[in-house]
Amino acid sequence: MLYHLFQWLSETTDLPGAGLFQFISFRAGAAMILSLLISLVIGRRIIDVLRRRQIGETVRDLGLQGENLKAGTPTMGGIIIIAATLVPCLLLARLDNVYILLMVTATLWMGAIGFVDDYIKVFKKDKKGLKGIFKILGQVGLGLIVGITMLASDDVVVRMEPEKALQHGYEIKKYVYVKTGPDTYKELAHVKAPITNVPFFKNNELDYSRLLWFLGDNAGRLVWIVFLLMTVFVIAAVSNGANLTDGLDGLAAGVSAIVIMSLGIMAFLSGNAVAADYLKILFLPHTAELVVFSACLLGGCIGFLWYNVFPARVFMGDTGSLTLGGIIAALAIVLRKELLIPILCGVFLVENLSVILQVWYFKRTKKKYGEGRRIFKMAPLHHHFQKEGYHEVTISVRFWIVQILLAVLAVITLKIR
Repeated sequence: MLYHLFQWLSETTDLPGAGLFQFISFRAGAAMILSLLISLVIGRRIIDVLRRRQIGETVRDLGLQGENLKAGTPTMGGIIIIAATLVPCLLLARLDNVYILLMVTATLWMGAIGFVDDYIKVFKKDKKGLKGIFKILGQVGLGLIVGITMLASDDVVVRMEPEKALQHGYEIKKYVYVKTGPDTYKELAHVKAPITNVPFFKNNELDYSRLLWFLGDNAGRLVWIVFLLMTVFVIAAVSNGANLTDGLDGLAAGVSAIVIMSLGIMAFLSGNAVAADYLKILFLPHTAELVVFSACLLGGCIGFLWYNVFPARVFMGDTGSLTLGGIIAALAIVLRKELLIPILCGVFLVENLSVILQVWYFKRTKKKYGEGRRIFKMAPLHHHFQKEGYHEVTISVRFWIVQILLAVLAVITLKIR
């Protein structure tokens, strides 16, 4: 809103400072500050409302140190993150940008699913919450929304040389001329292409149609199926990973903040022609606006951490964890960095795998020996370390450190090809 207002003012008046809103760096900085302030100010009031309404966490007896102290702690605190993200985003981002509209949709969509899940747990006293099939359907729905929008929207394009586009048979939407010198210009094309950035591959790119090589000429016509399956899988996996990670004070919010910061950097690099050319990654027109959204979400996570670090005064609940996972996945997909997810979201991946391996091994050994055995003392992995005697603050901070290393690794892989 404010972007469009000040754009109009700068064009029609001489108001000092109106042109500042044209700069993404200014709006991103202002968005993060505003998001942080909103989360800090409304966070306390939301916690008080949740406490008065007795919207507290029900703790199962898992034999973990200090778990009884968490009983009754207000949950559904993800509302704080959602509000602190959407308000500054609506004020400072360009609302005519397809990527911003996708992120706002993803936030509301996953927030609604998480809210219903928490509502059933708290008010219906059903510890299982929303049935798993409905959660999966919600994640599939978001995957289809993101995937279909990217396939159908003329604003979701990749800029490349026309010769390369024609060589691969990509659909050219329009030609643009980029200034390369005082009096020289270079012709480039905006194309619809089923490609993504991936390290260790030639030119740092992977065309999804290559996965259908066995279909010959039909590969290009059917590649949309592979792309939609990928978007659905990534969103479901990351969303569930974030949900499983939310088991210790500050763990999920801290890990998510680190991932979001990394994606914000990637949004800047992918949306900047000079940086994208230097790194030899895909230049994605209009994605630089996602820096503003990432700043909003980062500020919301950091502000939430103020109340969520040990001893937590509020838990994010599924309202927060499912939303954060869904947004992170959607961001990675639209930035065409989804194949970096195993590195970028390494903590989420390990938490997911620890549960899968634990269940698989237990069933396998029960069938073989008549008694189920375990790989870990408890899954997800952070509970295993709790059983080992580590304090949850130690576990959370060390997981943050590991996630920082993984995030740096994910960024530098952009130069590996």
